[in-house]
Parts: sequence; C-alpha cells; structure tokens
Amino acid sequence: MTRPIFIVDDDRSIRWVLNRRLSGAGFEVREFESGKGVLEGVAEVRPSLIFLDVSMPDVSGLDLLREIQAGFPDLPVVIMTALTTVDTAVDAFGRGAAEYLPKPFDLDIALELAQRLTQASAGKGAAKEETGSAPGIIGKAPAMQELFRAIGRVAPTELAVLVHGESGTGKELVAQTIHRASRRAAGPFVAVNMAAIPSELMEAELFGHERGAFTGAVQKRSGYFQQGKGGTLFLDEIGDMPLSTQTRLLRVLQEREFTPVGSTMPIKADVRIVAATHQDMEQQVASGRFREDLFYRLNVMPLEIPPLRDRPQDIPLLLKYFIQKVAVELGIKPKDCTPGALERMVRHPWPGNVRELENMVRRLMVLVAGERITVADLPKSMQQQREGLGLAETVGQVLDRFFGSLDGNRPVNLMEVVLAEVERPLIERVLERTNQNQVEAALMLGIHRNTLRKKMAEYGLSGRGRGRPVSEG
Repeated sequence: MTRPIFIVDDDRSIRWVLNRRLSGAGFEVREFESGKGVLEGVAEVRPSLIFLDVSMPDVSGLDLLREIQAGFPDLPVVIMTALTTVDTAVDAFGRGAAEYLPKPFDLDIALELAQRLTQASAGKGAAKEETGSAPGIIGKAPAMQELFRAIGRVAPTELAVLVHGESGTGKELVAQTIHRASRRAAGPFVAVNMAAIPSELMEAELFGHERGAFTGAVQKRSGYFQQGKGGTLFLDEIGDMPLSTQTRLLRVLQEREFTPVGSTMPIKADVRIVAATHQDMEQQVASGRFREDLFYRLNVMPLEIPPLRDRPQDIPLLLKYFIQKVAVELGIKPKDCTPGALERMVRHPWPGNVRELENMVRRLMVLVAGERITVADLPKSMQQQREGLGLAETVGQVLDRFFGSLDGNRPVNLMEVVLAEVERPLIERVLERTNQNQVEAALMLGIHRNTLRKKMAEYGLSGRGRGRPVSEG
C-alpha cells in the first residue's frame, strides 16, 4: 500500500493547488490546516513525505519539524516558507529538513521533489541542535534562495567552503552564518584578511612563531590556526595569498597539522576553513598566481553571492532592514521612503553592493530631519539618474526611430504589431531576471502562470530563453 503525502499549511489555496498537482500524479494526499493532529497522523500511517509550512497560527513549522525528526528521523520533510532570510533555510536544514521550498514555488518543482524524496532509500540523521545565524543576509531573489539552501546544507558538515562575491556583498556574513550553524558553533570564529598582512609576515601570522624565529620576534606568539582551535578560520581575500604560503596551507589541509615558524614540533590543525574572494580564481590558477591543487582543496563547496544590481527586488527588503537596524542603534524613530526615492534606489547599480546601501542608510538616518526620505535627500548620482532612463521615455525614443524609418508609409494594425514586438523581449528578460522561474516571472509580469506558459509557447520560448533552457521553476 502506498503511503500518503502530508500537506501541512494554514493557507487553503496552497493546500488545494499542491494536493491537486500531487494527486494528479498518482500520489495519495492528506491535508492539515494546522499542526494539530500531524504527529498523531505520522504515528498512525507513516507518510512517505511531509510538505510543512513554517508559519502557522498554532505552532511553528520548525518546532514541529524538530518533533517529527526526533520520533521519525527517516521521514523526509520539505519546509515551505515565504520568509526571505537565510535564518529560515539554515534552521530548517539544521533541524533535519530534506528540502527547502521558498514561496511562491513552481508546482512542477514540488512534484519533482515529491517523486525524488519518496523514492529515496537513504535515511537521514536525527535532528540537530538549534543554532543561530548571522543577521543581514536577506533576499527573495532566486539566486539568494539558492544561496540560502546551499548554506543550510553545507553548514553542518566539515567541508571546506569557498565564497565568491564582489566587495560589499557580505562574504564574511555568509562565513559567520556557516560557523554559527555548524558543529563548531561553540568554538571561535577567526576572520583574517589576507590582503592586509605583509607577505613576509603571513606564515608567522597564520601558524604562529617561536621567540627569536626572526628579527622582531621577541616572544612566542600563537597564530590564527591556534586561535581558531575548535572553531572556524575565515580566510578573506584568499587570492592575495603569496605562492609560498599557499604551499604551506596546502600541506596543512592535507596533513591536518602545522608547525609554527622557528619550531620543530607539529601542532594538530583543528579548524574548519572557509575562504572568500572577489577574484576570478580559475583565471588566477590559469595565470599561475594561485596553486591549482590548493584551489580544488578550498573549492569543495563553492558559494556565489550575487551582486546587489542583479537582485533589485531585494532592495526594498534590505532598505527596511537597515532602517530598522540603524534606528535601534541610534535610538531614533525609523524613517519611511517616498516612492520616487525607492524607485531610484532600485535602479541604482550599487557598485559597493549591500555595504554601500547600508552606509547610505546610516548617513540618511542621521542627516534627514523629516520622517520620510525623499529624492532630494539621495546622493546626486541617484537624483539625476531619472533623466533618459524612464521606461516611457525609452519606449518613446524607440517609437520615434521606428516612425522615422517608415519613409511616409502608413502601417496597419500598429497596436497589435507593437505590443507583440514588445511582449516577447519583455517575457524573455523577465524570465532571465527571475532565473527562469515561471512563478516569479508571472508575478513580476502581473499575469497568471498559465497565461505566461501560453505566451511562451506562442513566441517559441517554451524550451529556450535567449539561447538558454527555460526551467519550470
């Protein structure tokens, strides 16, 4: 007899559409509008899978997940959530979730999860102790949700991690989150900026030194590897490490021990390595500036943080977060933003990424006297960006060029022709903007997902988007 799938969500519409999709694929489904009765149902029928919402009126889905995993550690649970912080993903995986499904989700993705997880034979470990996470990693963009999922999966392991991202994207926050959600959370988190250490002192700083090991070494000193014992060592800007130090670091990673400068006694290396860089490390390897074998040792689990310009939908969330944060720090009332000011912030390229946004918010919270941040309060570059960048102006310019090319001809059905010409590239670019996620794309376009699918088929986009495959979610 096939064991059923449980759907636990207080949102009736979510239960209905998910039930319909799973039932249509041959699964038996049972619905629960709250956490009440779920544990009893699990004990009674032993479902093959549970789709579990995080936010319910009577119980936290994460608390219920922990209870389920404590009694039934082999039962896969998919956490569903509309929350947009990394905390939820990390907490879900930390408590034993098999998968993390951010809302709104694609029903075909949910079906694929159901098929894969119900067929899986591998058991799962018991629930892990609850851990904290670093604040400030916020995002609903698909790329950020993928990052949250990856952090949640890698944090409980001992794998080396290489975080890649532009300056200001939050690489150290990611490293802190991994540390706090790991089994080493009670140990120290030691952050080291490789670019700030003189090359001649780098080995002594990392591995320590004996008294008299070199000129100026007037006393014995522990290095960062010793200071991080039992915890996590974060090596920021790893691409700036000299080749000679790279060789020693590779040996430490291979042998799990190191020798301080001037000593002959090896010391056990009891740290987890999380490295970060803004550089193209494969190019560094190709040019001979970084050892290939060390790169592969560090790049066991690569994590990519997208730049802020590639996730403009997250700017309002980050803006609200930083306004609240700074208001608490300064002991003042939070400020609001006018629609015009928010529009310019969303369109700003943010070369300094999240750090630039946070610094601007701090400045505005101090300097703006009123309760609202207006366009006039923004930096000049943001105030002036409106000119020539508005959608209406851009479309108008294109239409002017079009009419100028007609040579006196009078086109017919112009409305239909122009709308069709605009619609296809609009859909293509929205799909790219949402990482080919049809649910997100339909929401951004303001149309039903079925309408989007019809339009994709009509324009020949059902299999590809500007040369790339289009996924279902």
